[in-house]
Amino acid sequence: MGVVELHMVSDATGATAKRLVQALEAQFPDQEFEDIVHPMVETVDDLRLTVERCKGRPAVIVYTIVKPELREAMHDLCRRAKVHYCDILRQPIESVIRVSGQEAKMTPRARPPLDSNYFRRMAAIEFAVKYDDGVGGGLDAADIILVGVSRTSKTPLSIYLGYLGYKAANVPVVKGIDPPEKLFEIDSTKIVGLTIEADRLAEIRTDRARRLGGNNRKYTELVEIYDELEQAAALHRRIGCPVIEISELSIEETAARIIAIVERRQNAAAPA
Repeated sequence: MGVVELHMVSDATGATAKRLVQALEAQFPDQEFEDIVHPMVETVDDLRLTVERCKGRPAVIVYTIVKPELREAMHDLCRRAKVHYCDILRQPIESVIRVSGQEAKMTPRARPPLDSNYFRRMAAIEFAVKYDDGVGGGLDAADIILVGVSRTSKTPLSIYLGYLGYKAANVPVVKGIDPPEKLFEIDSTKIVGLTIEADRLAEIRTDRARRLGGNNRKYTELVEIYDELEQAAALHRRIGCPVIEISELSIEETAARIIAIVERRQNAAAPA
C-alpha cells in the first residue's frame, strides 16, 4: 500500500495524539505515513473540513477531543463518511467516571495540578543537571547512577530519568583517569553500566567532531574506542553492576530497562 495519512485532531495542542501516533507508526516500520495535525478545533465546521479531506483516502483520524458535543459530532461525521477513526479519550474517561463516581470536567487544555509529583520531577531534573558527568559528587543522594564512556547517552538519560522522578547521576569512564572512590563505597544496586558497539560509537563521535568543526582523531579512533570500552567493562565487573547495550535503543527504552533493573535489584536486596 502507498502512504497512509494519520490525521490528529484535537481541541487542544494535539500532543497526546502525536505521542500515540508515534508509538503506532513504530509498529509498522515498512509502511510510509504522512502525519497531519489539526490542533485547536473549535467548531463542527472545523471537524467537517477534516473529515471531508479524509473521505475516500487511505486515512485514519485519531482524535483527542474533550468537549462532548464536538466528540459526538466527530463520531457521527466519521461514520457517515465511512472514514476510519479512533477516539482516544472516550473509553478512558468513561472508565474513570464509572470507577470514581466523579464526573469529568471536560475542559480542553486543562493543566495538571502542580502537585508533589510535579515538584519531585523538577527537583530530580535539577539534580541531573547539577551532577552531570561526575561533577559535584551526588552519588550518595542519587536514586540511579549511570557509568559509561563518552557518548553513551548518560546525560540525556539522566535528564529523562529526572523527568520520570528519579534522581540520576552519571560517572564518565575516561581513559587514564581513575573513577571516584565513592563509586565503590555506595549501594551498588543503584548503579547501571552503559555500553555501546565500537563501530556505532566511532560513528557518533566522528559526526560530533565534524559538527564541532574539529578533527580529534584520538576521540574517534576505533582502536582507542576499543580500549575505552574495555576499561569500562573492567570497571563494570569491578563494581558488579548490570550493563545495558544501548546501540539500538531509544532513550525511553533504555530508561525503562534501567528503572526495571534497579528496582528489581533493590527489591531482591531488601530484607524479607
